[in-house]
Amino acid sequence: MIVTTTFNVEGKAIREYLGIVTGEVIMGANVFRDIRASITDIIGGRSEAYEEEMVRGRQNAIDDMITDADRLRADAIVGVSLDYATVREGMIMIAASGTAVRLG
Repeated sequence: MIVTTTFNVEGKAIREYLGIVTGEVIMGANVFRDIRASITDIIGGRSEAYEEEMVRGRQNAIDDMITDADRLRADAIVGVSLDYATVREGMIMIAASGTAVRLG
């Protein structure tokens, strides 16, 4: 499955637009990671624990979006966008969306 933020796939014609596909993940922060992240915030530097969670969450949202596109028998997803939002204290939502297409 080709997944791209562009609105076309170089060298390929879009034959059919199948519709919007999405994947959403809501992640809660683990208490032990919170403590580690707090220490990192106090002494400075990057919070690797949170960064690893964000990478994992982003990939899960993309994987869910691809599953949605597979159901439509898409060849690619174009115009992919990733959005992040705080749902409530300690919870983050990551949403991936794009347009499923068939290539010619």
